[in-house]
Amino acid sequence: MLIQANDMHYTALNGAVRGSADSEIEIFGCTGQRYIGAGLSGKQIAVHGTPGNALGAYLAGGEITVYGNVQEATGDTMNGGTITVHGSAGDATGYAMRGGKIFIEGDAGYRCGIHMKAFREHSPAIVIGGRAGSFLGEYQAGGNIVVLGNGAQPVVGNFCGTGMHGGQILLRCDEVPPLPAQVKAERVHGPCDEESAELIREWCRKFGRDEREYMNAVYYRLTPNTENPYRQMYTAN
Repeated sequence: MLIQANDMHYTALNGAVRGSADSEIEIFGCTGQRYIGAGLSGKQIAVHGTPGNALGAYLAGGEITVYGNVQEATGDTMNGGTITVHGSAGDATGYAMRGGKIFIEGDAGYRCGIHMKAFREHSPAIVIGGRAGSFLGEYQAGGNIVVLGNGAQPVVGNFCGTGMHGGQILLRCDEVPPLPAQVKAERVHGPCDEESAELIREWCRKFGRDEREYMNAVYYRLTPNTENPYRQMYTAN
């Protein structure tokens, strides 16, 4: 199904997507319409243009591919499926996501991966090709965030991993950025585990990059510091 979004109201556009019996939908002329693909599963959606907030919120399966930038809260509380962005992403990408994967060719804004968590058999993942803004992985409780740092130094903004108490963040860079006390950093050569390596390979396949550039690079693996756990910041009742 082909949809010319242009000046369509977001409710009309989402109604057309939800009401279509086709499993493959292509949207042209997207100009900020919100909630595209929210709560869906089993559809392949291609978006040309710039979708609005909460693209793929509560996505349960299928795939959304955007040929352009995305705005805030892409993949909000996502449970499954894949979102691929041939551009950059706004703030709070992957907010509270519990499963699925988000691949971003360019940069991500502030608070990417905030409140990410593993849920039952699901473990969410975000791969960012460029740099990430401040508060990356804030309050992260599970899942995997990879920042490849293409053309960007520093690769991450301030306060990376603030409140982190689960999961990991993998930064491709030569020097570890300033980190809060709740986070520890380990310098590694190449992806430190097969899950991260496969995420990087998948990112390379999607965006036509040579994986060899990334497999032998220096990374810093960030995990919660068990000697200074975040829970110590709370007052006991």
